[in-house]
Amino acid sequence: MTNREGAAAVRPLTLAWVNRHLGNDERVVRTEVLHGGITAEMRRLTIGARDGGTRDLVLRSFVAPFHLERAEDWLGREAGALTALAGTGVPAPALVAADPVAAHCEYPSLLMTHMTGRTVLDDGGLETRVLLLARQLVAIHAVRPTERPREYVALTTADTVVTPEGAHAAAWAAAIDVIREPAPPYEGRFLHRDFQPGNVLFDVVPSRPAGARITAVVDWAAASWGPADLDVAHCSTNLALLHGPRWGLRFPQAYEEAGGALAAAVSERRYWLVRDALACSEEVRTVARVWREAGRPELTERAVEQRLDAYVTALMDAPG
Repeated sequence: MTNREGAAAVRPLTLAWVNRHLGNDERVVRTEVLHGGITAEMRRLTIGARDGGTRDLVLRSFVAPFHLERAEDWLGREAGALTALAGTGVPAPALVAADPVAAHCEYPSLLMTHMTGRTVLDDGGLETRVLLLARQLVAIHAVRPTERPREYVALTTADTVVTPEGAHAAAWAAAIDVIREPAPPYEGRFLHRDFQPGNVLFDVVPSRPAGARITAVVDWAAASWGPADLDVAHCSTNLALLHGPRWGLRFPQAYEEAGGALAAAVSERRYWLVRDALACSEEVRTVARVWREAGRPELTERAVEQRLDAYVTALMDAPG
């Protein structure tokens, strides 16, 4: 097996588990580490058959002690989501096998099909991609699973928000007051819960960015049941930090133009947008590092903080 001795090597018990889910004439012939994930190890496994044919699978394993305590929940959600999405038209991996409690593997793991495409985080062709993201999210929210996933969880509180240095103090104080209030009532929808450009794969030719198309939506480990506004807010925050605040403000409009329905009251929409933006304040260092490693070196921690401040201020300055 290529890369068997390096960082891409699959651990022995996990490899045996993978092999049990392959065809009789198949074996793993190559492994490759996939970069860009924050919480889990990701490996691409090339599966070879006797007739010379190959196919690719993806192995997701939670190994960091900090994430192990939530691995069972995350992998259970992902397995449930991938099962629910089969046959819906939403482009997502197909579930091959899951071992959420590491009964067979060294660490909690999930095996799924590999999806073609790549993440696109640069500014070129952004208007086209924003429209595609909005349409895709509307399609996700239209899924009606036989078994509902668990209700969404929002962990950020007024006490956990990290106000950036030099931020607009009045705007942040007002924003924090917003999330002190109870969550507005909502009509539940099937949520991805981490829908953002880093979890969407595109087929796009650099010379023709307007011809981009979505090939897959990945990382369903936080799939939940909750308000459509929450998924919209999360993508809006990420667009604001990656590309500038105006793109975060543009996304809810694009979602509605694509046929999506948001909360009727402006104050309720703002609640979800503000809640997600403030939640991101706790993760600026992590997301900035991931984006720099993905080819956006200008997105330093300070640059992302400044964009977050501008976005929160814009949300609080908006009418209503």
